[in-house]
Amino acid sequence: MQMPMLDEQTRLSIEMALTANRDDPLLRQRQNARAMQLGLSGAEIDAARAGRSFDLRRSRALALALGSPARRGSLRTRARQVGMCDAACLEIERLADRLSSRHQR
Repeated sequence: MQMPMLDEQTRLSIEMALTANRDDPLLRQRQNARAMQLGLSGAEIDAARAGRSFDLRRSRALALALGSPARRGSLRTRARQVGMCDAACLEIERLADRLSSRHQR
């Protein structure tokens, strides 16, 4: 079994950013509960939904997840500059693609 490269807070932040515009109160409630379990503050939850973070690495991960496929190369470079490996960048891109396609319906 392959170990994930991203921590749960980053993965959830990406999910919250990509689903922020959905009108799904149950999803939002589940995300809030999970975020609190993971130790995220209310400000961190709000920032994640806006596609931002107070943490530099998480901020770069969110930028990569939210960026257009055309900008991924430069966003990947910026993520690597803060210590993210190629596997983590690929995990972010796959997560973003999966969530984006699932939530565009």
